[in-house]
Amino acid sequence: MTAPTFHVIAIELYERPVALRIPFRFGAATVTHAPQAFVRTRIRLSDVASNGAEAQGAAAELMIPKWFDKSPQKSNAENVSDLRKALANAADAYASESSSRTAFGHSTAHYHSLLASGETLGLSALVSNYGPSLIDRAILDALCRALGVSFNVAIRGNAPGIDRSLTPDLARFDLGRFFRGLGSLARIAARHTVGMLDPIGTTDAGGGAGDGLPGTLEQVIAVYGNRYFKLKLSGNPDADLRRLSEIAVVLDRLPEYTVTLDGNEQFADVRMIAEFWRKAAATPSLARLVAATLYLEQPLPRALALETDVSELARSKPLLIDESDATLDAFPAARALGYSGVSSKSCKGIYKSLLNAARCTLWNRYAPRRYFLSGEDLTMQPGLAVQQDLALASVLGLSHVERNGHHYVNGFAGQGADATEQQRFLSAHPGLYERSHGSVRLAIRDGSIALASLEIPGFASGAEPDWTTLEPMAHRIAAREERMMQ
Repeated sequence: MTAPTFHVIAIELYERPVALRIPFRFGAATVTHAPQAFVRTRIRLSDVASNGAEAQGAAAELMIPKWFDKSPQKSNAENVSDLRKALANAADAYASESSSRTAFGHSTAHYHSLLASGETLGLSALVSNYGPSLIDRAILDALCRALGVSFNVAIRGNAPGIDRSLTPDLARFDLGRFFRGLGSLARIAARHTVGMLDPIGTTDAGGGAGDGLPGTLEQVIAVYGNRYFKLKLSGNPDADLRRLSEIAVVLDRLPEYTVTLDGNEQFADVRMIAEFWRKAAATPSLARLVAATLYLEQPLPRALALETDVSELARSKPLLIDESDATLDAFPAARALGYSGVSSKSCKGIYKSLLNAARCTLWNRYAPRRYFLSGEDLTMQPGLAVQQDLALASVLGLSHVERNGHHYVNGFAGQGADATEQQRFLSAHPGLYERSHGSVRLAIRDGSIALASLEIPGFASGAEPDWTTLEPMAHRIAAREERMMQ
């Protein structure tokens, strides 16, 4: 497939508040609500055959505080404001581009300049890349709609025109052949995250929000049938071992299960991680859980992770970077220090995930260690956000993906979507969603999610939010700027 070139002729930014039905703890912070960002873009194809045809695309993503920037000097509101800045900065850059480029060409044209301008605005690289990650998805949705192909078909044919311009380490790798070898999955296992505040068993107080939906880990397993779990750690080895022992009581009742551990940047150094893992391996009540653990995710703070050699620790259990994966060169840097995994998150960029997958394929040809991607992102909301992230995970061939947006938010109702909008998404994706407890929500049956409905023209969209009910993001940005000038 030849990668079409086009002009970006319009980008609009919106948002809508989302209320969590139960609080979630991110490291040292607890989140109870956050706005969801929406992007709508329009492109005009430039080739003669298209006769200047135009197409519209969309994307969405929660603006979650205390993940992109965990600085204690910034409040939750300031974190969200920074994400709005990143989106506005990227929208201005893409919309002001006069050249006709491929989808990937538009992304690469602004990659370095957006990082630089974000730094000037006081934004970290992870925050700065949030803006283009959303706009790239909306643009690709528009391109897929214009071509009448699904995301899977577009990537296998490299319709975005992904090249090695930003990844010179792939200079001798055949990207075209790699993309042609990708496919799609019929189903994917949902990996349930157990946060630090989440109740475990029936004896725990406050087992839910009183809305009839699962609250405790026991109830989650009974209702959704999960067999994959992601367990959050606090960085205190003794406290973590006690909590894992409580979780193991529930998980060990299952005939089989798989676990990943998330350090959430909470361990001060490699010594503390090694102490935790040594004690876990020596605890009889954790024997099954330790054996079922695939990897340990981002145990060190991002400021230390890419400056600390973890090779010796990695001999015991594979280590994965998540928050440290802020730029396209982060994974190779982490590999040199002993890490073997990197997370795939739409909020960090779909092209980054695809290029990191190519790196794993290349490195695995020659190395005894297995390099891998994992699907991580618990905040994805029903609608465009979860659909596009699941489509990406499917193309990457991931067998399981962290999915918890349905647990912490009451489906479309929790994000303020009216009945008409909910029905549009349910009609477009009847296998992906179901109606229960007063809302259309993600359907998880026997621990997995059906993906067949995502194979439609566009980037796994099929329906759009009611744009008239969303708040233009410019209003929020302007209001904050006015307050700062007073």
